[in-house]
Amino acid sequence: MDTQRLILFFVFSFSLLLLWDAWQKDQRPPVSASAQSAKHATAGATVPSPSVPTQAAPVVQPKPGEAIPSTPAGNAKQEKLTVRTDDFVADIDLRGGDIVRLELLKQKDTLDDKANFVLFSPAHRYTAQSGLIGPGLPTHKTVYQAEAREYVLTPGEENLKVRLEAPGPNGVKTVKTLTFHRASYVIDVGHEIFNGSDAPLAAHAYFQFLRDDTPPAGDPKMVNTYTGAAIFTEQEKFEKLSFGDLEKGKASFPKSANNGWIAMLQHYFVSAWLPKEGSPREYYAKPLPDKLYSVGVILPVSAIAPNASGSVSVSLYAGPQEQAALKDIAPGLDLTVDYGWLTVIAAPIFWMLQFLHKWVGNWGVSIILLTVMIKAVFFPLSAASYKSMAKMKLVTPRMTKLREQYGSDRARLNQAMMELYKTEKINPLGGCLPILVQIPVFISLYWVLLASVELRHAPFYMWIHDLSVQDPYYVLPLLMMGSMVIQTKLNPVPPDPVQAKVMMIMPFAFGVMFFFFPAGLVLYWLVNNILSIAQQWQITRMIGDGKAPARR
Repeated sequence: MDTQRLILFFVFSFSLLLLWDAWQKDQRPPVSASAQSAKHATAGATVPSPSVPTQAAPVVQPKPGEAIPSTPAGNAKQEKLTVRTDDFVADIDLRGGDIVRLELLKQKDTLDDKANFVLFSPAHRYTAQSGLIGPGLPTHKTVYQAEAREYVLTPGEENLKVRLEAPGPNGVKTVKTLTFHRASYVIDVGHEIFNGSDAPLAAHAYFQFLRDDTPPAGDPKMVNTYTGAAIFTEQEKFEKLSFGDLEKGKASFPKSANNGWIAMLQHYFVSAWLPKEGSPREYYAKPLPDKLYSVGVILPVSAIAPNASGSVSVSLYAGPQEQAALKDIAPGLDLTVDYGWLTVIAAPIFWMLQFLHKWVGNWGVSIILLTVMIKAVFFPLSAASYKSMAKMKLVTPRMTKLREQYGSDRARLNQAMMELYKTEKINPLGGCLPILVQIPVFISLYWVLLASVELRHAPFYMWIHDLSVQDPYYVLPLLMMGSMVIQTKLNPVPPDPVQAKVMMIMPFAFGVMFFFFPAGLVLYWLVNNILSIAQQWQITRMIGDGKAPARR
């Protein structure tokens, strides 16, 4: 079999494995309604215990799951308040002051482009929680008091503060403040403690995410995108903490540091707690009952003297994985956009796509221009390959005669063919070089289209409304299949009739997987094929019009 076609066969086989993996994922039994209700019942049932050293006086800490004496009854009627900004509609539960629902007004839903995307969602019990650790101090179970039930960022305002108050023991008063900013996906969450008692007070503050292990609806079917936790420190860099590893106790990560952040990831979106650099903190991640998972960070609060106050604040990022913005928000936060093992190729591809998009304003046109540029870079390599293939096509009749002459004597046949290649200066492996070069670029671009939120819902023209998903009418895959048939006609016909038939079937078999690829990726390969056909046709014509290989 021609080496080029063999490589295509391997790529096709690999794609089938991806499809099988996705099918296995779809066949998992759905979570029952009783399990869902159990999730809601057990959510946030524990309070973390800190081990971060501080200069504060020792404090008796509650054990995980232990009731907090000063906390109002947990079965109080659930009350919520709503916050509206230019980027968010947030629902805050007064029980804990948790953000239990976060609607992103500038991002459309994956399955319904008429609805906004919801990041924190009751459907996944995905919640941003925070609280204090200390005798009688409010946790994420405490019922807070608020001045209003609706807060709106009005025109001209840059910030919107939501102030929640809760009483503490012995004259201690606590205030939880959530500060929303205009044109920003960052929310500042702070706790302030007023010590009205006659004794020093020490405490810790925790900030955590709670979520189930169900991937978001509308995840791509070709591969399983990552849904889970992640942590970053300057010492250990970026690490994923998968739900499976947390469940099995295999997750290993730095517990204490004075830098970094902890996050919850899903396709295209991230939420991350971002403590100030240089402050001591303790990270934790653990499984909870009913497939719930909690990840967070604990920070110490310095000892508070009588009639004095202390505070702690952490920024919360909750939004799309826009790489340029993430880089500016926190060190390493842009690493949440994961291109896999080909990041070294995918990152420059995305940078170039973004650069081209600034000039042309259309991601599809940017992909076409990128394809032309890649083709130009590898033009000399492709030209040498197509010259080799053109010569192979000219000597095909002689190869057929050699096959007839030596019959089943494979050793003599291979020796005679190698002599023919040497005489005519033909590299039999030359035809596979363009494919070998294209495969890493192809896979890298696939991950760019899959992981870059900038291309999410990016339209091209006419019926292509989203380059990150498959062509709804399969026009591009059919054109792609047609271009592969033309390429097959331009390539030398294998002497073996069986191989010749296989080569004729390959464009159709290989083309089937393009029905499942993002339209942007099919567009790239289609344009690449058209350019290859033009280059190959010209070189074949030039070789054919010149002196034919000498006959022996």
